[in-house]
Amino acid sequence: MTERPPQRIPNRQLAALIAEAGFSNAGLARRVDQLGLEHGLDLRYDKTSVTRWLRGQQPRGTTPALIAEVFTRRLGRRLSAQDLGLDACAPVYAGLEFAASPEEAIDIVSGLWRKDSGSHTELRKIAFTPAGLVVPSRDWLIGRADERVARGAPPQALAEGGVRVPAQGRGHPPRQRHAERGPGGRVSMGDIAALRSVGELFRTLDHAYGGGHARQALVRYLEHEAEPMLRGTYGESTGRRLFAAVADLTRLAGWTSYDIAAHGLAQRYFVQALRLAQAAGDRAYGSYVLVTMSRQAVYLGHGREAVQLARVAQQGVGASAPSVVQSLLHAVEARGHGVLGEVRACSASLARAERALEVSRPGDDVPYWARFFDEAQLADEFGHCHRDLQQYRAAAQHAERSLQLRSQAYARSRLFCRVVLATARLGLGELEQACTLGAEAAAQAAEMRSVRALEYIRDFERRLEPYRDAAAVRAYREKVALL
Repeated sequence: MTERPPQRIPNRQLAALIAEAGFSNAGLARRVDQLGLEHGLDLRYDKTSVTRWLRGQQPRGTTPALIAEVFTRRLGRRLSAQDLGLDACAPVYAGLEFAASPEEAIDIVSGLWRKDSGSHTELRKIAFTPAGLVVPSRDWLIGRADERVARGAPPQALAEGGVRVPAQGRGHPPRQRHAERGPGGRVSMGDIAALRSVGELFRTLDHAYGGGHARQALVRYLEHEAEPMLRGTYGESTGRRLFAAVADLTRLAGWTSYDIAAHGLAQRYFVQALRLAQAAGDRAYGSYVLVTMSRQAVYLGHGREAVQLARVAQQGVGASAPSVVQSLLHAVEARGHGVLGEVRACSASLARAERALEVSRPGDDVPYWARFFDEAQLADEFGHCHRDLQQYRAAAQHAERSLQLRSQAYARSRLFCRVVLATARLGLGELEQACTLGAEAAAQAAEMRSVRALEYIRDFERRLEPYRDAAAVRAYREKVALL
């Protein structure tokens, strides 16, 4: 006697969510296909496909994760494939979760480090998703602070009792290790000082040589040093500082990923850095992570999301933040308005940024991560905004001022600013000067491992196309060809 195939069980979870979202079967299929296109997938689902899913058929590959993301976008809360009654798969959205607890945050971010360390080529192909910004930024803004982050130690750990805790970024020099750290060991302030020192080292390399120069070394450091610390033993005070230091390194891993155009991977690092900052109880640093996310959105042309992220950051820290931080937050919002071509809103944000920086004083207590934001950086933000708004004379004035003030240590930022200046000169009809500046920037880009630097050059070259027969443009192309 022939066995009957197992009878499928109707998927009531999926049916309930379809009803809650107000989707038709055809509407859900269409949205899954559209989301697939964002990830380079040519999907051909229709209302019959959805009917099969409701009858209990399991979609293959990454489709369960895509379906879950469609509902996440529609309903405004994070949903997994399991929440929809679907089998879990290798999710394309792993790493975008805003963890419910510090322990879960450790699991998610350490999994991301391990995947990146072992198979970074595959991870670089993950697409950036604007909708993936909504839930984490909302959860950060309205979420409650973590009551406890200590591990393996009582809240008033003896090691921390009565001991003066050094300020962030300082403390005892990193202690020498003679064996690789394993999970469970006690974390000291010296360990945290070492994390801070490593952050400064990689930041310096990034500024000078681009994100691709030492990115993988940073990821391996996080995997082999930071994860065992997070899984170690520490009290509340040390734990908060540990989460803060690891949040900074994780944001930097995202920043270097962004610089090599691994945008989906960078997005995941930023989301996890935001969650680690919450565990640290460092609201101001969380706003800086949102600023970083806003900058990526600007670069990718998502101006509306960039503005929203900047405003969430402003709301999250309030008026108590140092004036330099306030200036940074307003300047980043201006960049989003500039991409959108919103002249009045952009000008208003730039004016607020300028006023905030003007009232700052050398003795102000500025967080270490905001100290880069000075007159040179603000002039750079003005230059970019005016370029995007096609106000080329103002763009040239601010770009020149930024280059005059900017330290040589910020080589990549100077390159970007030089391209902005070249673009402005081109917009003013000064073709020879534009080509000279462009060639200088191209020579710098050739020495860096930065996809963003190359993209700035390519953008300038696209703007040169209408003048391709001019002698200055031909000379420019000959110079660049030699590079």
